Amino acid sequence: MSHVVAQVALPVPLHHTFSYLVPVAMQTQAAAGMRVQVSLGKRLVIGIIVQIETKAHLDSPLKLLETVLDPRPVLDTALLQLALFARDYYLHPLGEILLHMLPVALRQGAASEPEPLLHWRLSALGRHIQESALKRAPRQWAIIQILREAPEGLSRELAQVWGIKLTELKTLERRELVNCVALAQDQRTTTAFPLLAEVPLSASSEQQQAIDRINASSGFGCFLLEGVTGSGKTEVYLQVIAQVLERQQQALLLVPEINLTPQTVQRFQHRFRCQVVCLHSDLSDRERLNAWHLARNGQAGIIIGTRSALFTPLKNPGILIIDEEHDISFKQQDGFRYHARDLAIVRARLHGICIVLGSATPSLESLHNALAGRYHALELKLRNNNATLPHLYLQDIRQHTLEAGLSQDSLKHLRLHLKRGQQVLVFINRRGFAPVLLCHDCNWRAACPHCSVFPTLHQSAGVLLCHHCGWKQPVPGHCPKCKGAHLIPLGSGTERLQGYLSMHFPEYPLWRLDRDSVPNQKRLHHTLQEIHKNLPGIILGTQMLVKGHHFAAVSLVIIVDTDAGLFSADFRGAERCLQQVIQVAGRAGRAGIQGEVILQTHDPEHPLLEILLKEGYHALAMHLLTERDALQLPPYRHLALLHAQASHPEWIMEFLNSLHVMLPQISPFGPVTAPIEKKAGQYRAHLLLQSISRKQLHIDLQHLPQLCKEKSRHQIRWWLDVDPQDLL
Repeated sequence: MSHVVAQVALPVPLHHTFSYLVPVAMQTQAAAGMRVQVSLGKRLVIGIIVQIETKAHLDSPLKLLETVLDPRPVLDTALLQLALFARDYYLHPLGEILLHMLPVALRQGAASEPEPLLHWRLSALGRHIQESALKRAPRQWAIIQILREAPEGLSRELAQVWGIKLTELKTLERRELVNCVALAQDQRTTTAFPLLAEVPLSASSEQQQAIDRINASSGFGCFLLEGVTGSGKTEVYLQVIAQVLERQQQALLLVPEINLTPQTVQRFQHRFRCQVVCLHSDLSDRERLNAWHLARNGQAGIIIGTRSALFTPLKNPGILIIDEEHDISFKQQDGFRYHARDLAIVRARLHGICIVLGSATPSLESLHNALAGRYHALELKLRNNNATLPHLYLQDIRQHTLEAGLSQDSLKHLRLHLKRGQQVLVFINRRGFAPVLLCHDCNWRAACPHCSVFPTLHQSAGVLLCHHCGWKQPVPGHCPKCKGAHLIPLGSGTERLQGYLSMHFPEYPLWRLDRDSVPNQKRLHHTLQEIHKNLPGIILGTQMLVKGHHFAAVSLVIIVDTDAGLFSADFRGAERCLQQVIQVAGRAGRAGIQGEVILQTHDPEHPLLEILLKEGYHALAMHLLTERDALQLPPYRHLALLHAQASHPEWIMEFLNSLHVMLPQISPFGPVTAPIEKKAGQYRAHLLLQSISRKQLHIDLQHLPQLCKEKSRHQIRWWLDVDPQDLL
């Protein structure tokens, strides 16, 4: 007698699947990619079937599957293959990967098939009514004309694309001109509508060349679109996606930050008459599930989201696009530590479609792949509408008096641009009032008791807050060491700058953008609306300002602390610092105004700054690649970081030293204490593993999880980060 066995991946930190016997009644239902409910110990858990096997005999008794939850797989073949690749590459438990791919509601057992969609379609009376009968209701006649082009009717979402309100449809329903019918979600509404809701912008010769090359590609291909800030990369995306939609395929666009998603969605909705959905962590579980359904069933033509949207199922995928591909936000920093850009390339290969990586400051890894011929390189060297790139100036602030971090010369330029009726952007990558609270009498510094860092002073809230572990306490009234009353803030943050600029420029509005001042999408949207009125004023903020924003009236950018990342303990620090400089500088002069950028620095002779100013980012990247080659660092070597933490530092050093001697073939470096040695009460140390061969590194890492399990004490937490992007 043969037995049907399901290999089920469960959301537990184990690297193997679990075998369950499929009852006869379920054998025609169960398939790979479906959710099932199974017994694990004394509890019922949800897992994913990875494989169905038929066995002649069983080596030992197996538990039965309890329930098959889905009528069809929630993860298609390509996504299952992507999960298996990720398991082998990142050495992470398969069950945790597969459940990470699903919306939270599905992980908790929600139905995977949606309720039927309500559609409004013309009744017999509506199909034959004449314009003269609606002479006094021109809006109703306009809606009827739209519905005549949609035989299956319009869903509520697609009606919104046309600007039709639900109340208007219900009015027509009461007049018996339309009927409301229920259609399954996989019955995609097809219409004779023109796809474009607005005329595309006229493409420059560089843009057109990029569009033509991408559209001419067939099968898998990876394009690196390197375009200076303001060169129109988004217009390239829009025109390429138009071709994809014409073929009745779908486009998936990933952006690095939640705050970019609404404005990107809006731009695509204005261009196309199709369903555009967004996926990000600011949505409710129900909203994410609804968007997931629309993408899976092909109702949504364009899906826009942050990192985890990569795993959205697509009925008919046509293209993947990663905007700001260099951004570290695409790397998951805890749990399943994947890089969305790298997995997106794998997914595109599995689907046999092209992928576009776009950036004004491409990562060194992507540039290296383009130079090696693995990616197709496309360049946009000129800004749109004959706009010129801003002029960058180094301002030596050594021995200069600074007010809240700003020099007198910067303040003079700031006032001049405001008087011209323009906007000024002041960038400082530090929240709060000041990074350190110091006793002027005894040199005591406020410290976080749980981390080896200083807490930030947030003066308006009256607290010291650690941005690493969340510890906070009220600001002390006197020094706890000498009882002195002279406590002074050192350094500047956005809060301190806001107070200073508001006091000295009270006649101008000041808009602050950081996580403290714009904690949600509603507040961000309101602030951006005010900025886009283009009235003279000051925009102040952190890296929230850097990515993708178009501020038409900004003519001056002041970067307060240009040197912040040039001397980082992380070898990628200089690359990221200068990428940030270029990105924030690119906010200036985007709409025909000549832009200026002031880089305040204590090190004006720094060679990297000189290359950046004289030759631009691409030349700087080539210089950094040469350095990386000489030092045998990525992308010329491949890294994995074994991180350990415990409440006692000697435990982790003993643990990592025991592994060091067992891994000589992959060039272990360390162990060393982490640059931030203590975090949230835990001591931290690293063992860096490197190899010239990516394949050999992964072969040698296969046994590491088991070795770690054998060597670690119960109190030691450890994890492996393959291709680490942050060594701090």
